[in-house]
Amino acid sequence: MTAPSPSLWLRLKRLSLVTQIIIGLIAGIALALFAPEVAKSTSFIGKVFVSALKAVAPILVFVLVMASIANHKHGQETHIRPILFLYLLGTFAAAVVAVVASTLFPSSLVLATHDVAVTAPGGISEVLQSLLLSVVDNPVSALMNANFIGILAWAIGMGVAIRHAGDTTREVLGDLSNGVTLIVRLVIRFAPLGIFGLVASTLATSGFGALIGYVHLLAVLLGCMLFVALVMNPVIVFWKLRRNPYPLVLMCLRESGITAFFTRSSAANIPVNLELSKRLGLHEDTYSVSIPLGATINMAGAAITITVLTLAAVHTLGIAVDIPTAILLSIVAAICACGASGVAGGSLLLIPLACSLFGIPSEIAMQVVAVGFIIGVLQDSAETALNSSTDVLFTAAACLGEDEKAQRLA
Repeated sequence: MTAPSPSLWLRLKRLSLVTQIIIGLIAGIALALFAPEVAKSTSFIGKVFVSALKAVAPILVFVLVMASIANHKHGQETHIRPILFLYLLGTFAAAVVAVVASTLFPSSLVLATHDVAVTAPGGISEVLQSLLLSVVDNPVSALMNANFIGILAWAIGMGVAIRHAGDTTREVLGDLSNGVTLIVRLVIRFAPLGIFGLVASTLATSGFGALIGYVHLLAVLLGCMLFVALVMNPVIVFWKLRRNPYPLVLMCLRESGITAFFTRSSAANIPVNLELSKRLGLHEDTYSVSIPLGATINMAGAAITITVLTLAAVHTLGIAVDIPTAILLSIVAAICACGASGVAGGSLLLIPLACSLFGIPSEIAMQVVAVGFIIGVLQDSAETALNSSTDVLFTAAACLGEDEKAQRLA
């Protein structure tokens, strides 16, 4: 007697999140194409998903950043200072590349902006004034009103203060961070349904021209990541080693980037990077610290995602961006990227923080986050590949550079 075949629901549950998102995307396009009136009614599903993202994003930023700072080991940076410098330099440079690319190839999105007031800043002075007022906001008010700059400021302050607390307190904070991350994972599990509703209702209402905007946005994102991987990172490595960087760059992309592209997790790719570091003959006491740390703070791909999507919203709303504001955005995007969650799509949830620099309310920023999930099948894979391969690339560059410097001095 043959066993009964599993139901369609069970089969869908067994599929990976990427496959489920692709199915939701295709189903949404098909529904908008063949039954546009029905597709318009699915907007409620998309609204629920966006509302869930709005609910978890403020508490995620607050708890994740606070726990990361509070549990950072004292003295750890003294052992890997050159690597940390390369991590931060690479992340900031990636944000700058994203600003330039977004200026040269601006992206437009289909956003529901009715009944939402958008106050565009008049210039860098107004941005800085708004930034300072947001920093000193009441923490409860910041969480209630999704003031991400205030949330980030309080998270940093509390994290620094709790570093001096007992081990038990910091362990509890770490457990709280894990709990919030679990809730975020649960919300993201519903991304296929949310994307189905958003794509179906958007295409039925605005037409299939919206797909062109998604393709253009994805092309800008992937183009920035390729430029950073094949041009910007080699320039940084050449500056450190003073020799042809491409053999090392291509090895890291081949051995680490390809694996990370399919696992879509920098944390899951840590063993691959540790093994590659060992084969390269690097110092174990250095790479055993720098590789796991890089999986947390070396986020060039996340900086690109945050910057490009933020500037797509800015361009869509017709907000002017001057050079000082663009530089400030690059700094904020780099800081946001360093605090990005390790879950798939974690960098997308930090977009509202960058959007708040331009007076873009949370209601619109979360629509941009949802767009990120729509293109996230390729975006998140490419982002992870860039992040993870750069971890071992900069670790190798710093170690080899320091060894050569010691040999010259000897």
